[in-house]
Amino acid sequence: MLSDIIAFMESVILDKWTEERLNDVLREAAKMQDAGERIAFISGQFAGAAYKGKTLIGDVNTPEVFVINLSGVDCFTFIDYVEAMRLSASFQKIKNNLKRLRYKSGKVAFENRNHFFTDWIEFNPELVVDVTEEIGGRHAVKIRKVLNLKEAGAYYLPGMETREREIKYIPSDAVDNSMIDKLKTGDYAGIYSDKAGLDVSHVGIIIKNENSELILRHASSVKGKVVDEDFKEYMIDKPGLIVLRARTIRPCLSISKCLILAFLSRFSSATIATIPAGRRGR
Repeated sequence: MLSDIIAFMESVILDKWTEERLNDVLREAAKMQDAGERIAFISGQFAGAAYKGKTLIGDVNTPEVFVINLSGVDCFTFIDYVEAMRLSASFQKIKNNLKRLRYKSGKVAFENRNHFFTDWIEFNPELVVDVTEEIGGRHAVKIRKVLNLKEAGAYYLPGMETREREIKYIPSDAVDNSMIDKLKTGDYAGIYSDKAGLDVSHVGIIIKNENSELILRHASSVKGKVVDEDFKEYMIDKPGLIVLRARTIRPCLSISKCLILAFLSRFSSATIATIPAGRRGR
């Protein structure tokens, strides 16, 4: 069928990046053993990159296209690319790892896309772990949500199934210095949403700079680019925080090996629990 052919089409826009530059960045990142350090280095290469929403192609009426678009990023495609790059040794491996990260079982289709932040821990537990409760301790809150379902009964993403899930978050007014000390450079931060049907409203990356200041590195629609902002100030009027931490793992050389590791991880560790297109935060 034509739709099946289109579903496997690729759209690659590197813009100011080149394959040579990407490979240089990956070679440098590969020297860093710590996952957080690697994430900080790679994400720093995006400093000042333009904010651009709705770069992914596909919905209930439009066949999915596998997209790499480095001409601009929104908050979620930003961390998508960073995580795929930290797992990769070459540009070709970025493509494989991005499929693995963005789509359930690596199969490119709209219904398989990880639209929600907590999809990462649901479908890729071998890559990241939810450390929200570890950081928040007794202050961490657990709540069950039906993702994709609005309070009035409509769907954020028509044609997508709902996903009932337990969400853990730390209320912003409970985030104190002891919790901040537990945050690590390279942690993925999700800004908890108190709206029905959403897990987060925005995502970014935690960075502790050389002055021990806590920074949120994110693609900001308000600033129009990837920026570093003071984490404490940013969180003042936000409902809460979800924290995912990258696991230190060997880069996968092929998507099949990645999927085998994903399958095995579900038996070797306890099950650990994107933002819908067009619902990106600031």
